[in-house]
Amino acid sequence: MSSNLAVKLRTGTQKAHTAAENVGFVKCFLKGVVTKDSFAKALSNLYFVYSEMETALQRHQGHSVVSKMYFSELNRKGSLEKDLEYYYGSDWQKLITPSPATQAYIYRIQEISNNAPELLIAHAYTRYMGDLSGGQMFAKIAQTALKLEGNQGISFYHFEQIPDKKAFKDKYRQALDSVSIDEATEDRIVAEANNAFRLNMQAAQELDSSLIQSIGESTFKALTSTQTPGSTELAHT
Repeated sequence: MSSNLAVKLRTGTQKAHTAAENVGFVKCFLKGVVTKDSFAKALSNLYFVYSEMETALQRHQGHSVVSKMYFSELNRKGSLEKDLEYYYGSDWQKLITPSPATQAYIYRIQEISNNAPELLIAHAYTRYMGDLSGGQMFAKIAQTALKLEGNQGISFYHFEQIPDKKAFKDKYRQALDSVSIDEATEDRIVAEANNAFRLNMQAAQELDSSLIQSIGESTFKALTSTQTPGSTELAHT
């Protein structure tokens, strides 16, 4: 039994995707305004999320649904470790802790890993497809704004094992459609993907205060006063 899960996920998360781009930190980032401190904090939060998510995906790689969507070449934990060492030095592990919203995100991944592993693919889809799409724009912006050389400090966005991102995304969507599940499970996966967007947004919102401290509240308000129509959604297609 094939499904239309890829299309359902794309259309079913469009509003959440646009809402995520309208978080202050993200709006500033898309306009080229990002500081080293806030970006390093964002990466440290992602390190905790990906560590938990990739552990869970690996744990369930024999699961009938998860097995279809388990691609080890997507793993980001190792890349994030390189970035955190770049920003925080060799003692980086002692210097980072998950933010409250990140902790809530981790708890949710643990909860579904223990009770509904099929929903893990909603989190994998939300993060990895975003990294391979709009995330590539974020990498270029960070590289320019923070004057980074090569992949220094942005290894997270560099997929060494995926030279052709478009081809891989097509393969990933085909894999989603090959998952044998009923319509009710499809709907639960789409709902969980929207939940993943919400958790990501809450983690991003926590970074606003760090950015405001650096650029000032008036500049922050000027950069975030207008609604963004969803500039990276085109990169998601």
